[in-house]
Amino acid sequence: MAPIKVTEINPEECSTMLSEFIKSIAFKRQQITKVFQKGDEVEVASQVYGFIGSYYDATIVYPIGAYHYKIKYKNLLTDDESEPLEEMVTAAAIRPVPPHQDETMSENGFRLYDMVDVFANDGWWFGFISGKIGEEYYAYFPTTADNIVYPHHVLRFHQEWVNGKWIYLPKTRN
Repeated sequence: MAPIKVTEINPEECSTMLSEFIKSIAFKRQQITKVFQKGDEVEVASQVYGFIGSYYDATIVYPIGAYHYKIKYKNLLTDDESEPLEEMVTAAAIRPVPPHQDETMSENGFRLYDMVDVFANDGWWFGFISGKIGEEYYAYFPTTADNIVYPHHVLRFHQEWVNGKWIYLPKTRN
């Protein structure tokens, strides 16, 4: 996929283009390119309306057949909040945990239109940087139409699991 050159389009067009791109990724199923084992750390995509575009940290409890897994969430709890929530999910909703990002990668800060994941409400939400005030960043989430300010430490550059590898897409920097 070719880099998006944000200097070649106006801000409104760029926001619209990124919003549509993010929606297309958020609603897709993961490629089943990895078989997970008991104890593997994963991220699980929410399939619930209003939560599309979010991923939740979990551990594989055990595989169920070829295309399902029993998982235990790290941050989501049962209704009575007494223990971590466990549920069965399809393999297409699971991806490995993205590699840890080197602190130097985001030391220089995020730029306008960078695609990011924001850790909020117990999960990672996919959006893009829509502004900055002081040391805080506004992130826009196309799947919910929210534009919310966050501190730097809850942001990471977005990566996609494609053909069994982690990649950054698209690059918006020249």
